[in-house]
Order: sequence, then C-alpha cells, then structure tokens
Amino acid sequence: MSRPVAVIPFVKASACGNDFLLIDSLDIEDALAPADMAALTRRMCDRHDGVGADGVEWMHPHAAADLEIRLINADGSEAEISGNGTRCVAAYVCAERGKEKITIQTGAGVKTCVLTGRCESGYEFEVEMGEAVVGAELAVKLGASEVCGIPVSMGNPHYVVFVPEFPGNWQDVAAKVQSSSKFKHGVNVELVAIDGNHDVRARFFERGVGETQSSGTGSCASAVAAMATGKAESPVRVHAPGGIQTVRREENLVFLRGAARLVCRGEFFLG
Repeated sequence: MSRPVAVIPFVKASACGNDFLLIDSLDIEDALAPADMAALTRRMCDRHDGVGADGVEWMHPHAAADLEIRLINADGSEAEISGNGTRCVAAYVCAERGKEKITIQTGAGVKTCVLTGRCESGYEFEVEMGEAVVGAELAVKLGASEVCGIPVSMGNPHYVVFVPEFPGNWQDVAAKVQSSSKFKHGVNVELVAIDGNHDVRARFFERGVGETQSSGTGSCASAVAAMATGKAESPVRVHAPGGIQTVRREENLVFLRGAARLVCRGEFFLG
C-alpha cells in the first residue's frame, strides 16, 4: 500500500484583497511541524504551484492573549505585523470560538480586535494598532533623481510619499526606494494622493511581497502621515484597489477599521 500523503490544514482569508493563509499549530502533528517555515511558506504562497497568498499567519497558543501569530511573507521573510493579516486571524477566531473581542500577540505587541459587523463569512473589525512614530521628511536618492517622503513606524517600517497622481511606473519607483541603504531593515512604501480632509488614495508596495491590493499598517501609516503634515484630519478613509479602510486617532493611539473575509478551507500536500 502507498503511504498517505502528509497534509497541513489551512484557512484562506482576505482583507480588502490582501490575502493570507492561516495555519493553526494545534492542527499540525508534531511530526509535520515544518523545520523550515520560510521554505514551506514560499511553496504555499506560490500562485501557480501553491495555494497563493501574500503571506502565512502561523497561529500558536498564548498564555496572556487569545493566540499568538507569526507572519511569514510570500518570499519567506518574516515581518513584525500585518494589520490586514491580524484582522483575518480575528475573523478566524470569531468564527471558531464565537468571540467578538479578540487579543492577538503579534511581533509588534498585543493588538485588540473588536467586531463591529458580520455577514455570513464577512467580518468587520476595529483594531487598536498602538502608537505611530512619525519621522521628519526624508529624501531618498534614486540614481539621478530623488523622492521625499515621511518615515512612519507602526511597529513595522513605512515610507509615505505624497503624489498628485500615481505615476505609471510607481511600482519601479517603490522598488528602488525599498533597495535604498537608508532602510536597514527594509521598508513598506506607500504612494498617497490627497482627495480631501478625510479621504486619501493609496498604493502599497510591501516588504517580501511587492504590490498588494491593500495594507492595514500601510493604511495607518498613510493616514497618520497625512494628519501629521496637515493634509488630512481624523478619521481618514484610505481608498485602495482592494477596498476602503478607515483610520482614526484617539490621543496617541491609532485605530484601524476594515473588512476581512474567510474564503475557504483546504489541505496542503507536503509530499
């Protein structure tokens, strides 16, 4: 008889077009625990030979929070946090445990997700994202030219560039910014166009992924940078190809509201 193929169960979820695979460590036998999470994540996230996703949220039990997550990007690199990925995990916990207030330990601290709406497999949460750290305007040389942007930390690094409109080669510009020696730990790049006191449009180029349809921490960084420079006021609706997320500030804290949807369950063959 042929040996059964070893599998890893997963749930796929999407938050405004930013998609993730959610893997519960309790569903994986010790013998199947991946020795090389980065390599397995790359395989699973491949959009042709794998399931396809922007990253994998590996979920583990935690003594003080509802669970702990470790985010591995599609290229196998590790990131501190994804706002959208955290919201996807909150949707999973809500569906599995019926909880409407969920605490999640991330690489950027504990985040509290509060359910604000639900319709079948679709959820909406507001997440307390902590404090943002906004730096002074920073110029980055790109060969013979340069761009100026605002560094923002949301527990992970961002660089926000304000533009009147998105240039046709914006992905190339963002990729060149990412490769700058000024960002020793890499950086997520946002191009942002201001549409009003409470509305901005954004495009996202993320570490370890490239262009994404949306970004939770990127939306926060975009809105906070717009507020800090007097271009917008709280709350700010961040419009992206994948949908709209709303960012507000309450004293020093940043809150992010947006949707998450559970897409499917499946099993990934390891053999």
